[in-house]
Amino acid sequence: MPDPFRQIRAVYSPESITVYQAYPPEIAEAAVAAGRFVAPYKRDRMTWIKPSFLWMMYRCGWATKPGQERVLAIDITRAGFEWALAHSCLSHFDPALHADHDSWSRRLRTSPVRIQWDPERSLSLGVLPYRSLQVGLAGEAAARYVDEWIVGLRDVTLTVRAIHALLRDGDERRARALLPEERPYPLPAGVAATISASTA
Repeated sequence: MPDPFRQIRAVYSPESITVYQAYPPEIAEAAVAAGRFVAPYKRDRMTWIKPSFLWMMYRCGWATKPGQERVLAIDITRAGFEWALAHSCLSHFDPALHADHDSWSRRLRTSPVRIQWDPERSLSLGVLPYRSLQVGLAGEAAARYVDEWIVGLRDVTLTVRAIHALLRDGDERRARALLPEERPYPLPAGVAATISASTA
């Protein structure tokens, strides 16, 4: 059975969900030492969180792109994550969801959270026929993320490099064994409708 077109897949527990971000060493090291984001992290900029490990690998090039050399796994409360989704707006106009372009544009301007559905990635970082979630946090949402939602933060760059090295050696089996075990994330019906997630 094919994967739903728009579905959140993530590592999660009853209380928290893991999301990923990539940063330069100076931001990552300060965050890991403090257990939260501190200077030189800039909290007044939109920050994008990604539940999909492989989409993060595509975005940061297995931690090789300038400014994205360190990959962080951040555990945030499920309550916070779902608050963000409930207060979000899609980054593109969807006639099935929005009454008209103007109403979407107004929501986009006032929402502290932006949602994008981008093609999910395979272990080789090729495009898959279904989508992966990105969540952009700004304003109130970014402040809540930094100050309230984070319950754990760790640097997973060594694992990223190990997987990448195995792939370069052609050992896909061992590389796949190191991937986090992501499962479909159960969304409340109202939240699923807000972000245009697939219902089946």
